[in-house]
Amino acid sequence: QVQLVESGGGEVQAGGALRLSCAASGYTYSLYCMGWFRQAPGNEREGVATIDSGGSTRYADSVKGRFTISKDSAKNTLYLQMNSLKAEDTAMYYCAAREGEYCYSIDPIDFGYWGQGTQVTVSS
Repeated sequence: QVQLVESGGGEVQAGGALRLSCAASGYTYSLYCMGWFRQAPGNEREGVATIDSGGSTRYADSVKGRFTISKDSAKNTLYLQMNSLKAEDTAMYYCAAREGEYCYSIDPIDFGYWGQGTQVTVSS
């Protein structure tokens, strides 16, 4: 059984920053590819960033240079540091995981374990 619990969302002005956290439990954390995804109203869920067991990262073009994904294996926690936020970053943000050490894609369909989400709202 896998449990993922996100926190850290909120409302921020454009240009501001937020850090999201995802507490993971119920499995061997270091053996899973993990990622952040988001879904805005009326849009499909999209990949934001992934990190694999070795620390290799992948980002969506829309967030490169602004967002940083990281993890603390000792705390079983995944993070997403979001800087220079834009109104178009407004969405529900989800933490997700998949079995296997490596992240082969940033496609949500490849991830089987999901948290409940945390809302991020960026006002312009």
